Amino acid sequence: MPNSIESTIRSAVGKGLGMVAEFNRGRMAAPDRPHPYLTGIHRPMTTEESLSDLVVEGAIPPELDGRYLRIGPNPVTPPNPADYHWFTGDGMAHGIRIAGGRAAWYRNRWIRSNAVSDALGEPRASGSRNPRTDTANTNIIGHAGRTWAIVEAGGYPVELSDGLDTVAHNPFGGTLTTAFSAHPHRDPATGDLHAICYDAPVMDTVWHVVVDPAGHVVRQEAIAVEHGPSIHDCAITEHYVLVFDLPVTFSMKAMLGGRRFPYQWNPAHRARVGLCPRTGRGADTIWCDVDPCYVFHPGNAFERADGCVIVDVVAHDTMFAQSVFGPDSPASRLERWTIDPVAGAVTRAVLHEHPQEFPRFDERQTGRPYKWLYSVALPQDGRGELSISDTRLFRHDVEAAKTDIRDCGPGRHPGEFVFVPRSGEAAEGDGWLIGMVVDLPGERTELQILDAGDFTGAPVAVIHIPHRIPPGFHGNWVPGGL
Repeated sequence: MPNSIESTIRSAVGKGLGMVAEFNRGRMAAPDRPHPYLTGIHRPMTTEESLSDLVVEGAIPPELDGRYLRIGPNPVTPPNPADYHWFTGDGMAHGIRIAGGRAAWYRNRWIRSNAVSDALGEPRASGSRNPRTDTANTNIIGHAGRTWAIVEAGGYPVELSDGLDTVAHNPFGGTLTTAFSAHPHRDPATGDLHAICYDAPVMDTVWHVVVDPAGHVVRQEAIAVEHGPSIHDCAITEHYVLVFDLPVTFSMKAMLGGRRFPYQWNPAHRARVGLCPRTGRGADTIWCDVDPCYVFHPGNAFERADGCVIVDVVAHDTMFAQSVFGPDSPASRLERWTIDPVAGAVTRAVLHEHPQEFPRFDERQTGRPYKWLYSVALPQDGRGELSISDTRLFRHDVEAAKTDIRDCGPGRHPGEFVFVPRSGEAAEGDGWLIGMVVDLPGERTELQILDAGDFTGAPVAVIHIPHRIPPGFHGNWVPGGL
């Protein structure tokens, strides 16, 4: 950690750079087309709603007792389209409470950053913040009996009530002293959350952070890097946490130019995957070179008997190479990477060619060989801007190299679907897939519950929400709760 003198210098330099960025931001020209993340399917909601006894088509399985939660950017006031980047919008959480075969309620709430509270004319939420950023908009999870809105690049977690109201900005009871991540992964054997975390102004370090089942940080192990890489996600195996150190890095030029998300494709940055020992030192990380690409989200990872590590990922050819509005990608595909720690190299093999994102699996299999992976199709239109999904979902049998396709229908765009097991003892893949589908022409949303074993069949249940929920980023099932 920096000493007080270093912190003072960094703060002074940061303020000066921020003034330059703000000046240049004010000089940006308006885009010559509608902003893709402020219009159409992404047009922000303008109200907070509380709906009860939602209309249900079909029958909600009585075993389901909990909340489906989803989060994404939703500016509380209209932003300037010239400098708005999708990843920086105010966070809004959505939730549906399911119990006793009923959809008891739907609620949406803005995450109360200082800017959101000020815009709504409310007192600011309590708690500790990173002074640079207090927006949480990327993922929402349940852990240690509480609900957390989380984000990468420096922002601290925000604790929410069961009804999604902001309780406090809470760096895990003060035990978190570094940045956190939007993608921690739970070890099913221990209940610990593992994450690889980066802080935007720190160019030379990322951290392996572990949060125990009680919600306290028990490990913050530094790992040396260069250029300030954007590491969105990680994966864990029995002995390692995987560090995806790929060619998207902090850009001082973009930051000084006023860009609110100052990360760009950097072909000069070495592409590599690190195998950091879960209980060892960051300096002992084994680095393995990989052909340049970018990974937002891996699927599962596990170790083979020969010492190699297998991980399935959605690999993009490049990322943040052209668009200043949000993610862009000329092509993506589902790949299986074989990481050889002896050779220090990664072998890439294509599992499925079609562009896709948001891979999910039965998380009870985390760190172990597995069979089923579920993902969302992306349009194969060559535009590269990832502003809308296709109308299809994929179910991949990664053992047999087969893929089933589910089409939601014209104008109906699915988001990430999460797997929920039928019971703790159920076999892998025995359960439900739950996720939202936006009916764009109808300006409505459905929460669909699918039988994971009957992937192409009719939904088990459809919960109707009478407005369009912007696609956002990630959703999860949190058992129990009020």
